[in-house]
Amino acid sequence: MKPQIQTLLERSGPLAENEVKDLLKAYGIPTTTYAIVKTENDLEKLDLKYPVALKVCTPNILHKTDVGGVQLDIQNNEELKKAFNVFRKKFPTENLLVDQMAEKSAEIIIGLSRDPTFGLTIMFGIGGIFTELYKDVVFRVVPIEKYDAEQMIEEIKGKKLLEGFRGMKTSKKPVLDLLLKMSHLAEELKDHIDQMDLNPVFVYERNVCVVDAKLIVK
Repeated sequence: MKPQIQTLLERSGPLAENEVKDLLKAYGIPTTTYAIVKTENDLEKLDLKYPVALKVCTPNILHKTDVGGVQLDIQNNEELKKAFNVFRKKFPTENLLVDQMAEKSAEIIIGLSRDPTFGLTIMFGIGGIFTELYKDVVFRVVPIEKYDAEQMIEEIKGKKLLEGFRGMKTSKKPVLDLLLKMSHLAEELKDHIDQMDLNPVFVYERNVCVVDAKLIVK
């Protein structure tokens, strides 16, 4: 296990979003480009393209939207400064994260959860706002092989979204690669992970992008 990953897993409970994304990147899983900001001066040093999102970034707040901790589609530096000042008053002691917004596409969800009988399981399905509506998800026990990942994709009712449905520039291959990378991550960190959610994950023709991620350490 890489030293930076070991450090992240030394404490129990939720990790902050940037910490989860740092862990994902260590396993070759693409995420958004982001930066932590603490003061208004930090905004001047950002090397991100607009539009961006501003988020409260702390292990103390797992569901950021529930507390008004996310502002999307910020178009320029002036808007970002205004949003930063509002967030700083609302969350005076917490880190803030500026997230370069990814191009929207078909959305999937991938999760890890601990089953009392089978141990760590991997979940895959259609993500975003449709996750709870359609409950179009499948599960496997970790680890999975390529055949298992292929079967998971085929079992999803919304798989057409990953086949270029209505001109969408998507593909199953990067989803297959992501499932296998997540299985490898889960197997290596199985003694540390209580649950993990990547949602939404945007799917493109050649790659994916994890937009939001949560991880609770055992």
